[in-house]
Amino acid sequence: MRLIIALALALASSAASAQFVNMLKGGPAELFDDTDLRMFLDAARKTLDESGDNQTLAWKNPQNGHGGDLTVLKQFESKGRQCKLVRVRNEAEGRKSDMRHNVCRVDGKWRLVGKSQL
Repeated sequence: MRLIIALALALASSAASAQFVNMLKGGPAELFDDTDLRMFLDAARKTLDESGDNQTLAWKNPQNGHGGDLTVLKQFESKGRQCKLVRVRNEAEGRKSDMRHNVCRVDGKWRLVGKSQL
């Protein structure tokens, strides 16, 4: 799942994202195809760039039923950076995930940040 978030937030290259493949094991994102990933990334970008607090943006691939939603739970500033707490829910073939991530704008891109980096 963190691969998906890292892709969405950092727009990482496929080579960099390959390092996170093990994090997908057992979660719904492990089952995502290219279309699912593109739809998820589009929803993530739009959520981070355009959504306000408590606005949910859902996505669903009609070809396979995979989908999910993203919600900005809170916007805040940390170390002079624009940050958001985002809830990410995904589902594929009966597997579900519900996670929360802190993301901040770093050098013009959204990046996952740990609590120690806030």
